[in-house]
Amino acid sequence: MSARPQRRGAARRLATGVAVLAAAAGVLTAANPAGADPAGADPAADASAKHRPGRTVDVQLLSFNDLHGNLEPPQGSSGTVTETQPDGTTKAVPAGGVEYLATALRNARKGHEYSVTAAGGDMIGASPLMSGLFHDEPTIEALNKLDLDVTSVGNHEFDEGRAELNRIQNGGCHPKDGCYEDGKTFQGADFPYLAANVTDEKTGKPILKPYTVWQHKGVKIGFIGVTLEGTPGIVTAEGVKGLKFHDEVETINKYAKELNRKGVKSIVALIHEGGLPASSSYDYDCDSPGAGDGISGPIVDIAKNITPQVDALVTGHTHQAYTCTIPDPSGTPRTVTSAASFGRLYTDTTLTYDRRTGDIVRTSVRGANAANHVVNREQPKAPDMTSLIGRWNKLAAPIANKPIGYVSADINGRGSTAYETPLGDVIADAQLEALSPADKGGAQLALMNPGGIRSDLAYKASGSEGDGVVTYGEAFTVQPFTNMMNVIDLTGSQLITALQQQVSGSNEASPKILQVSRSLTYTLDLTKSGKDRIVTDSVKLNGEPIDPAKTYRVAMNEFLAGGGDGFAAFKEGTNKLVGASDLDTFTAYLSAHSSQSEPLDPPKADRITIVK
Repeated sequence: MSARPQRRGAARRLATGVAVLAAAAGVLTAANPAGADPAGADPAADASAKHRPGRTVDVQLLSFNDLHGNLEPPQGSSGTVTETQPDGTTKAVPAGGVEYLATALRNARKGHEYSVTAAGGDMIGASPLMSGLFHDEPTIEALNKLDLDVTSVGNHEFDEGRAELNRIQNGGCHPKDGCYEDGKTFQGADFPYLAANVTDEKTGKPILKPYTVWQHKGVKIGFIGVTLEGTPGIVTAEGVKGLKFHDEVETINKYAKELNRKGVKSIVALIHEGGLPASSSYDYDCDSPGAGDGISGPIVDIAKNITPQVDALVTGHTHQAYTCTIPDPSGTPRTVTSAASFGRLYTDTTLTYDRRTGDIVRTSVRGANAANHVVNREQPKAPDMTSLIGRWNKLAAPIANKPIGYVSADINGRGSTAYETPLGDVIADAQLEALSPADKGGAQLALMNPGGIRSDLAYKASGSEGDGVVTYGEAFTVQPFTNMMNVIDLTGSQLITALQQQVSGSNEASPKILQVSRSLTYTLDLTKSGKDRIVTDSVKLNGEPIDPAKTYRVAMNEFLAGGGDGFAAFKEGTNKLVGASDLDTFTAYLSAHSSQSEPLDPPKADRITIVK
């Protein structure tokens, strides 16, 4: 990719720089009339030296990840970041919102002639209603205005399948919904989506560009973009139909060699896979003495095996904040960053580019060239983003602002750090209630994947509604996938196996604890390891022990029923009945179980007994 036509801000900076140089030249001439040289040096040679470019130039890399269409400030705890104070305590700082992100990025670019902005995937998908209702066209429009230069795909870019991802890249009105505004056709992304490790099963070719090259005044930086190899396990089967996902390290190394053959020696990998830092604070010093490695998770092994030809890694997926260094295969420190999620942070990384070699000069000082910055809400809003949000909100208002329920306090879901969350209990109960009638599936229990809960239900929400009111738009933000509900037959043995898969196999290192309806209880013993953490004789349905030989009717969304998130046992289910969508069951439950005079209280979240 050649650089875009100069950004307006960059053009202004360049003009200012020329003016400053001209003024400086005037001062020098006045101080030394007629070209007199008190030191006896050659004036022409001196002037030539002053205008000759230095051997190195600093390139600013701004990055973020996992925006998920959060154009408005996220609600509840999803709209804060944790900050460590000088005395060691922590506090929650409100953050996020594209109006503030735009201001932050534009201010950060000031004074940097060489600045490139990149993202680590999941820009769209699992989005709040204002974006999700319009198949994320508002988010792509906002990213265009943000001057995003490049992003990798993430797993959520495949939520609506390959054809829709192509439309997001190339433009055109939605094949079913059409155009949303009279006289306006969706133009697509101005920036390239990179999908180096996603190929067509038949042709073996990448479905989108594997890499791109950013260039400015002789500086060339290649970007390779990949999503996690395990994407098919966390996306509906229909979303990845006909696609093959390849190993991240092998793919990046392959294209790094190709870029080097083409003369591109400076390379950044955009990887939609991440890690887990030792602290939840965005300002945690990952490389501080005594911090150990500072980070764990899949990105560690990936980073350690990616060729030294790659100079920096921008990561995502885990929604964590970190700026760490992990040694490459040659032992040289290499920056690995992630800016949490939802536009709450951005990362500013300095890449020192050597004009002679065309490569990045990597510092030997760990963590010295990258930092995460809060997208705080005390700075001015970007007027163009305010206008964009207002335009799309107006289109969404008839649906989004409809009250559907009431809560007495915050009901935390995405923002909770507990294995069992209050909102998870509400959603599971809603699914059980909707699918328990005999003609709706006869479900005896319901299970909900934690990753499908995308937000909290906040008592004090943004907007003009009264405290405690839950709108359709807020419910949509919690359950944005509109997955169809399934009811399947599972034996007691298969059900217990599924519960064990929460904490074993691919989920052992990072457990995925299913949210359970009120009818199911069990004990999770964290003092043990693997599947033994599920105390099998504690698993009970309505107080009765699960019989391994008996058949039970179990409700879950289609993603889980297809074996998503590593729950292979669910694929063995039989006698499937397809019901309403997860969003419909959720909104119906809120309407039936709350009113202004009797709002819904947060559940106690006591169905899973935790032993530590």
